[in-house]
Amino acid sequence: MKDGVLEGDISARSLDKDQNLLVEQYVEEIRAHKRRGVARAITLIESSRPEQAAVGQSILDQLLPDSGNALRIGITGPPGVGKSTFIEGLGLLLVEKGLRVAVLAVDPSSPVTGGSILGDKTRMETLSQSDSAFVRPSPSGGSLGGVAHRTREVMLLCEAAGYDVILIETVGIGQSEVTVSSMVDFFLVLLLPAGGDQLQGIKRGVMELADLLVVNKADGPTQLLAEKTRQEYDSALSLIRPSSKAWQPRALLSSALEREGLSEIWSAVESHHEALQSTGEFSQRRREQSRNWMWSLLNRGLREALDTDPKVAEALPQLEKDVQEQRRTPASAAQEILNDFLGQSH
Repeated sequence: MKDGVLEGDISARSLDKDQNLLVEQYVEEIRAHKRRGVARAITLIESSRPEQAAVGQSILDQLLPDSGNALRIGITGPPGVGKSTFIEGLGLLLVEKGLRVAVLAVDPSSPVTGGSILGDKTRMETLSQSDSAFVRPSPSGGSLGGVAHRTREVMLLCEAAGYDVILIETVGIGQSEVTVSSMVDFFLVLLLPAGGDQLQGIKRGVMELADLLVVNKADGPTQLLAEKTRQEYDSALSLIRPSSKAWQPRALLSSALEREGLSEIWSAVESHHEALQSTGEFSQRRREQSRNWMWSLLNRGLREALDTDPKVAEALPQLEKDVQEQRRTPASAAQEILNDFLGQSH
């Protein structure tokens, strides 16, 4: 720590004159709805270089009053369910309705190289070409929860750029449901047509978080199976206590390939928004999400500071060895690490 500030705390860094001019330029471009400015500002926010990330955070600080006006929709589902096709179809529908749409598509990073394919912009080629849409693939960077580390900040930036709907596509891994549902207004889970034991594949926790289940690929030879699957999930949802008193989740059908069922799904999103607005739950959720976000960033910042602390780095190898060989309890070793980090005597 330096002067009571975490070393990794980019918001605490002061900018020089040229950097401040750059911030003003980006802010002006984003408020003018220039996609190039939005893309470049996101690159700064996502940067691992502290000086670039500091500029990105300064841009976001100035734009914060302009954010918060979009509808945030999280979309998850297992691999092969057709998330990208579904999101492109829904995005095109919204553009046709006169709305501006931003898609934040998170691609998994390789645990070996850290690289990411970032192919969603290619898969959503038609939507990407629309002047009313912005498609941004980002690597998860090994982040748990199926979203990138800076997805929340990027979402606010897109809102400040005047996008009406933000669609967040996750990589569809273990913790993605909980993480994404904690940052969006509407949580949609895509499912494949299934039968028998395969219907047990969706966890109860997912159904408790979902505002809507959508059985995709309801076309061709799987159409009848998709309807049967929808009925099964609809029945299951009726037995689960909804997370909101104002909304009862349900299951719908879609064929993203043929762009069928998308209008009904968007109607459900609008109905959900109206229901939660009428009870005040919508704004309450937003406030709670902001508080949780603060704690998430604080926990991450503290962990990063702990990992780079020289005293901790010196003591950690021996403490780990002592714990592994049962010469120290994990609790006492952890306490010693905290004492070293905080500069307290043992």
